[in-house]
Amino acid sequence: MSESHEAFHSDHTLHDLRNGLETVHAQTEAALASCGYDEGAKFAIRLAIEEAVVNAFRHGNRSDPSKSVHFCSEITNASAAFEVEDQGPGFDPMAVPDPTVDENLEIPSGRGVMLIKAYMTEVAYLPPGNKLRMVYRKVKAQG
Repeated sequence: MSESHEAFHSDHTLHDLRNGLETVHAQTEAALASCGYDEGAKFAIRLAIEEAVVNAFRHGNRSDPSKSVHFCSEITNASAAFEVEDQGPGFDPMAVPDPTVDENLEIPSGRGVMLIKAYMTEVAYLPPGNKLRMVYRKVKAQG
């Protein structure tokens, strides 16, 4: 099977969580399949996107229906890059409690950030903290 050398770009302003995620997931899944990503990679990327978009709507925009989330992506046969930007004031990702520390196990915050960092190759929160850039790089097969 030959690999695609196309780059897939998307740029969306999401006005509500459910419909926004449906649109983003459908387009991302199609692009990832076209570029030969395996099921594990597709799962990791889908989960990271979902956590990022949900966090943007719920925490960044504080569920304010007048605010939107900007989502853009670039997917190639080597990597998939995503940016998620909300209209909130931003936050300090270093201030998010580590959900794996015993005293934080019952606190329901920080898990989304942890999952994104676990599944993506690169994760950066851009100042003032309301824009997330995340990249998944395919692992090259050893030959």
